Amino acid sequence: MQLLNKQLEKRFDQMKLKNSKSKNPIVIAKFFNPTGAGTWWATEITEYRMKDKKGIAWYTKSYRTKEARLKKGYIIYDVIFYGYVSIFGDHCDEWGIFSLKEFQDFKGFGGLGIERDLYCGEKKISEFNIKTL
Repeated sequence: MQLLNKQLEKRFDQMKLKNSKSKNPIVIAKFFNPTGAGTWWATEITEYRMKDKKGIAWYTKSYRTKEARLKKGYIIYDVIFYGYVSIFGDHCDEWGIFSLKEFQDFKGFGGLGIERDLYCGEKKISEFNIKTL
């Protein structure tokens, strides 16, 4: 399954300003580990990590800049999300950043990786009974 597609990226871009200023942001994508602990509620894409043909790194927070760099031959090697992270559902749950590459590289029991909840839909973070910012 594709964890991040163009449609989802555009939605993150559309909601970035609203979510960054909100005390109760909207969850754009929910990720989970189907074979163990871990749920991640993504409210923003905070950074695109890219490389040019020589391997020189480039970081951007802008969807439009990322698109322009792709046209110049850059490749994306990671996307950094911001959102709420719950590994065990206890007092250690917190707001923070997490990596698309780490999701893609993870292999759990039976070789299953992190999945995106296709049926979650967009909801305010408070609707998941999560403390707001």
